[in-house]
Amino acid sequence: MTETDLELSDGRRLHVYDTGAEGSDGRLVVFWHHGTPNIGAPPEPLFPAAARLGIRWVSYDRPGYGGSTRRPDRNVASVAADVSSIADALGIDRFAVMGHSGGGPHALACGALLPERVLGVVSVAGLAPFGAEGLDWFAGMTDSGAASLRAAALGRAAKENYEAGAEYDPEMFTPADHAALSGEWSWFGDVVAPAVEAGPGGLIDDDLAYVAPWGFDPGQVIAPVLFLHGTQDRVVPSSHSQWLASHCPTAELRLRPGDGHISVLNAGAAAMDWLTDHSGY
Repeated sequence: MTETDLELSDGRRLHVYDTGAEGSDGRLVVFWHHGTPNIGAPPEPLFPAAARLGIRWVSYDRPGYGGSTRRPDRNVASVAADVSSIADALGIDRFAVMGHSGGGPHALACGALLPERVLGVVSVAGLAPFGAEGLDWFAGMTDSGAASLRAAALGRAAKENYEAGAEYDPEMFTPADHAALSGEWSWFGDVVAPAVEAGPGGLIDDDLAYVAPWGFDPGQVIAPVLFLHGTQDRVVPSSHSQWLASHCPTAELRLRPGDGHISVLNAGAAAMDWLTDHSGY
């Protein structure tokens, strides 16, 4: 995997990851959209599936994380311009997108706003728009997770104040999640710690974006979309993906009984099979 810094015309920098810069002609490019708070390194536990399917991962640190310049005023839709800039710089025309948790809305944004480029979308354990009609947005979240997002809904000052005293809550994860985090998905330790080394700026900007208008309608997505969610998820309840699937005309919904927010990624390889099948590769 190569890592490079892309300088944008507005003076910002994006830190980019690419697993196949050499000899990648004809391979399906999948942009990985990371969760909150993570850096953007693509998911190592899914590398064997990517090799089997001939997938080239491309990803980047969202603004405020890792090596990417912070952009406090960003919304979810902002991701589309950044991804376009990366794709242009790498000579990539069309690609698929896959996001986990907070990466789910960002993957959907690419599908909605880059219809001529995005071949398929996978959202794993992703959020629905804040205030979505007919959805009890906070229902099923742990108290700590709901409190964090309620603080964001009150504005930047309230969110910054909340994060100043926030502590890790292990109850947000199910026993299946903890088992995954102790096994193959211990990889998260490699992407969470570097994301918060410089402070919670990226996390704060993410959460503010989730509870603000996204800047697009998920129903705009015309590419095939797969929503994958664990029914026991305590971080983002599966009702979010159910709502999204019912509002995206091209969507397929897969609910995983017994899975939580992390353990659902054990079905990530199967989701990648779906993505290659539905992206024309």
